[in-house]
Amino acid sequence: MKTERHSQWLRGVLDLCVLGLLAEGESYGYRLGQALEDAGLGTIRGGTLYPVLLRLERGGLIAARWSEGDAGPARKYYRLTPPGKRELRAAAGEWADFTRRVSAVLEEVEQ
Repeated sequence: MKTERHSQWLRGVLDLCVLGLLAEGESYGYRLGQALEDAGLGTIRGGTLYPVLLRLERGGLIAARWSEGDAGPARKYYRLTPPGKRELRAAAGEWADFTRRVSAVLEEVEQ
């Protein structure tokens, strides 16, 4: 149940997490997946991550470019666009407000 619950939560905020990571600088899909895992969010498979990246790109929140790899195939690098930065700021504020409200409800359970 815990894994299923975490998966549901992550589905709701994965776009926001990806935007947050890209606020730190340009990156490519595999590295973003590793950063999410390193942050303790679990393994994010390509079949989950790449549709998110495509949706964000189509929405104009991120931009992509291809770059030849030194020792391997070309990689698609993603970066935050100005509309993406604005969306990240707005969504991060909304998320903070939402989590405060949920925490307030759950405080009653903990007591």
